[in-house]
Amino acid sequence: RHIYPTEPSVQIGEIDEGLYSRQLYVVGHEAMRRMGAASVLIAGLRGLGVEIAKNVILCGVKSVTVQDEGQTVWADLSSQFFLKEQNLGQNRATCSLQQLSALNPHVLVSAHTGPLSEDLLLQFQVVVLTDSSLDDQKRFGEFCHSHGIKFIVADTKGLCGQLFCDFGEEFTVLDRDGEMPMSAMIQSITKENPGVVFCVDEQKHGFSDGTKVVFSEVQGMTELNSVGPVEIKAHGPYSFSIGDTSAFSEYERGGVVTEVKQPFVVKFKPLSDALLDLELLKMNDYGKVSRHHTLHLAFQALHNFVKKEQRLPRPWSESDADALLDTVRELNAVAQLEQLDEAAVRNLSYTAQGDLAPMNAVIGGFAAHEIVKACSGKFTPLQQWLYFDALECLPEEEHQLTDGLGTRYDGQIAVFGSAFQEKLERQKYFLVGAGAIGCELLKNFALIGLGAGEEGQITVTDMDFIERSNLNRQFLFRSQDIGKPKSEIAAKAAREMNPQMQITAHQNRLDPDSEGVYDYNFFMGLDGAAAALDNVEARVYLDGLCVKHQKALLEGGTLGSKGHTLVVVPHLTESYGQDKSSSKNAFPLCTLKNFPHRIEHTLQWARDQFEGLFKQTPENVNLFLSDAGFVERTLAHGDAEALEVLGGVWSSLTDLNGGGQRPTSWEDCVSWARCKWETLYNNDICQLLHCFPPDQVTSTGLPFWSGSKRCPHPLTFDPNNQLLCMVKSTGSRGKRDSTREILKNIRVPSFTPKSSVKIHLTDKEMQEDKEKQSGDAGKCFVQLYYSLLVIIKRVIYCLCVFAPEKAKLEELKAKLASPSLKVSAKQMYPIDFEKDDDTNFHMDYVVAASNLRAENYDIPAADRHQSKGIAGRIIPAIATTTAAVAGLMCLELYKLVQGHKKISSYRTAYVNLAVQYFVMSQPSRPLQFKVSYGSAAVLQPFLLTTRACFYVCKNPKEFRATVAQSEEDKTKKTKTKKIATHDVTFKVKI
Repeated sequence: RHIYPTEPSVQIGEIDEGLYSRQLYVVGHEAMRRMGAASVLIAGLRGLGVEIAKNVILCGVKSVTVQDEGQTVWADLSSQFFLKEQNLGQNRATCSLQQLSALNPHVLVSAHTGPLSEDLLLQFQVVVLTDSSLDDQKRFGEFCHSHGIKFIVADTKGLCGQLFCDFGEEFTVLDRDGEMPMSAMIQSITKENPGVVFCVDEQKHGFSDGTKVVFSEVQGMTELNSVGPVEIKAHGPYSFSIGDTSAFSEYERGGVVTEVKQPFVVKFKPLSDALLDLELLKMNDYGKVSRHHTLHLAFQALHNFVKKEQRLPRPWSESDADALLDTVRELNAVAQLEQLDEAAVRNLSYTAQGDLAPMNAVIGGFAAHEIVKACSGKFTPLQQWLYFDALECLPEEEHQLTDGLGTRYDGQIAVFGSAFQEKLERQKYFLVGAGAIGCELLKNFALIGLGAGEEGQITVTDMDFIERSNLNRQFLFRSQDIGKPKSEIAAKAAREMNPQMQITAHQNRLDPDSEGVYDYNFFMGLDGAAAALDNVEARVYLDGLCVKHQKALLEGGTLGSKGHTLVVVPHLTESYGQDKSSSKNAFPLCTLKNFPHRIEHTLQWARDQFEGLFKQTPENVNLFLSDAGFVERTLAHGDAEALEVLGGVWSSLTDLNGGGQRPTSWEDCVSWARCKWETLYNNDICQLLHCFPPDQVTSTGLPFWSGSKRCPHPLTFDPNNQLLCMVKSTGSRGKRDSTREILKNIRVPSFTPKSSVKIHLTDKEMQEDKEKQSGDAGKCFVQLYYSLLVIIKRVIYCLCVFAPEKAKLEELKAKLASPSLKVSAKQMYPIDFEKDDDTNFHMDYVVAASNLRAENYDIPAADRHQSKGIAGRIIPAIATTTAAVAGLMCLELYKLVQGHKKISSYRTAYVNLAVQYFVMSQPSRPLQFKVSYGSAAVLQPFLLTTRACFYVCKNPKEFRATVAQSEEDKTKKTKTKKIATHDVTFKVKI
């Protein structure tokens, strides 16, 4: 049975960039094309199988066939999100087919309800087995290995998961990690054997021994520009050697060195052989090395148990656990493990009948990413076993468990019991964000029953609306939902998965403006919060609210194949903390304005041009027309800024005949654009070269234009050159032809560089001059008294620079004060930059402006896709990582709801699915402080600016600082006080 795509508007073989835009920044176009030719078989469609299928379909392979002979039972509803109660007794694959097909119109989805066969497997490039026997794994694994079919086994049993990959005798990896090739600018190159390359000290080169690189734009030692990839040896963060350069010409200046990624071949063993090789186990929690080795044997023993008993071990059955442990010991007689984690074996037996949505999300995300690798050759595949467990989710103390009651939560009750299920249903949680992670969290919340009781409640807020690019990974949305609020549609989808969900949707931004909604009473009614946000500022704000009200916080984020999770437990773990990102990653203004050397610089410059021309200036015009005090406030910002702002306002309100720039016809628009082009790409460059000629040298005798400073050249306008012609007509061909005729007749004003213009070399120099401009020439005699020569120089500078600006400002003030100006003025419509709408030409402008700027400085141009990612500040995203991160967050949720008190029970996770990098570590404790006070008679709480609450006692003692306390402690009658402190070391005085 097949359900065919209903939507595609792109041609066969083309990539739907509107749908896959965020994923393309993870895998790239070539990998997407290879994926688009791959057919995948997924056997088993319980919770894990449907999770893998969902992720792979969203990623965009050619076709997916889901195979399952089984019928829906109550336990399936614990994690199979496309099954409902009315599907009980029906085939799982056929019941899920329609919803799976709706995930991606470009993927052909079909169901197979018969048994697996070798003839069936031959139709696919990738075969995935879930919920399968070890005999089937060996049989079909051997068949796939010998026929060049990529083979994956994925399984979850309760709180333990298993993943295995076999991509054949030889599998070529085209890109190890998916990262952009590293590059660095060259400062100098020695002429010796081996030659040593020194890079500019603005940024570390990032290369390691064995990296292969190519050179370009090297002047003097030009032989390097034509040499193929060269293997390097790193000497330090800013230098490396490249071999014999003694026969080359002398190095003069310039040059860029760029990494060349090399493909490599990976060999795999078939499953039968890999079972015996413990070296193939990939660690993910280095505190559990012996446990992972033990689980390798325990899963084999579990298969033997099922084969013998025709069932899984009963929940919390001691006799079944003893039998499983005996089998593991027998297997270890061959494996010879030094240490067996017998407790892990028992816990696996106790919980093997469990089917948990968060575990399936984690293993399902990992497995789907391996499928992406198998189909595309992108990223480093798993070699070859991975075991993952979250046994620390089990209760810390003895507990009473009950059997399943024939409910949708039976798969979860088998692990945690019915009392815990009732507690889950009473929870009240606040979810901030209904995007990719938010959708995955809501799916998990619905499946585990969080807030699904009469006393429970989930509140979700997101102020965004659904866009087409969201559909690739925010799987609760469909094409008919585009334009609707994310939170409402996500809440509706969660209720469809679990009709018992108590969920309320808001469209509020979480910031100080919404404190009237999310106030003290709101937070005190919560059990916790979850952050599914895409920016650090919002995370910090939510973290602050949770710290203030002493509420637990689940936090997670992704960046392409990378992901992280953090759990914040009041009084036990550290909080997310203040925003540590600063302007250190921002580009210096002087670099953007005069000395760009990377395409990122020209793209940011183009974005700034867009904002200035189409947003800031129109906003200033509207303020001028509506606010009588606008001019005076602008003058207070300094002469240079006032001249730029007020000049822009006047020219926007005055037509071309009056000396301004306001167009009154299409011809005027073309003329404005043509003159703007001349200013940006010719005149400004000529002025820069006038101030700093190409042969300029520094005070040390070195070339000024060297290192990170690229010497520019002005461009000459050519209306026949597509790149150079920024005027973009949306009309007919006749209109475009008429535009060319207009361009021929435009008289561009001549330009002569001025010697009085000062170009700043650093942002510090720019700021100093800005501060000088706040005064006048007379102040120089008071402030600068070091020597007569200094005074004369400063006065001359003020007269040459400040006086003309003062005169221009006075002239502008007079023009703007004219009553006739406002009478004829019209409101302007500021434009907000929108990268995803291809009909608005915003990206067309930015790409053209950036590449023209790059042409000025001989910087390699960027295509539209690359430019969109950089200028639009797009966060790369893929469904596989999102699913895994949400699953890891919900495993921590289990611990929070149970009220785990031991910090060793919790996990902070860092993963990079591209290279199989997993680090699960214990969270950090909150900061601790020593505070003593000798005369206080009572215990008093204090709130410190460090957000650490601690107590001051009569006798000097050491106290622990816990990251939690409200601005006004409403839970205690004692009065709180605010006192200023240093970050770590401070004194308290009363």
